[in-house]
Amino acid sequence: MTEIKVQNIVASTTFAEKLDLDVIAQSLEDAEYEPEQFPGLVYRLSVPKTATLLFRSGAANCTGAKTIEDVKTTVDIIAEKLEKIGVKVYKNPQIIIQNIVATSDLGGELNLSEVAIALGLENVEYEPEQFPGLVYRLKEPKVAMLLFGSGKIVCAGARKTEDVLLAVDKVSKELSLLGQLRK
Repeated sequence: MTEIKVQNIVASTTFAEKLDLDVIAQSLEDAEYEPEQFPGLVYRLSVPKTATLLFRSGAANCTGAKTIEDVKTTVDIIAEKLEKIGVKVYKNPQIIIQNIVATSDLGGELNLSEVAIALGLENVEYEPEQFPGLVYRLKEPKVAMLLFGSGKIVCAGARKTEDVLLAVDKVSKELSLLGQLRK
């Protein structure tokens, strides 16, 4: 099995019916809020290393987590901090994973021009003058794979870590069967 490294998990949740970002910005010392620049408040944690965007609607987006557990920990920490400053937050807010980005190495080099033809041009975008990687869109699981000549790959768009594993395994087997993976 190919080693996979999760680089970023983006998740969304809703902390409350509405949030007063001005009060939160004044009460939480690490909060960054510049409504002229961006409508959300940015709250960064060092452990786990994440950034969460809080919006007036009560919605929030967490980025930077490397595990689902880190997302849950981030949401719990922020909910606790909001409660401490008097914000009424929902108990056990639902967390929805929006995107998982992971990297891997197929362990061999790829001739991307040949790979583009072998995989079938209808599922592939490859314009080496624009971008050095090949974009391969899988239907199942529904993810985008960026393949590079070095054999390194990036999987984006997954909503479950199992989908990343499945996609990397599928691409690796497909490339091997097509004789495109040179180890």
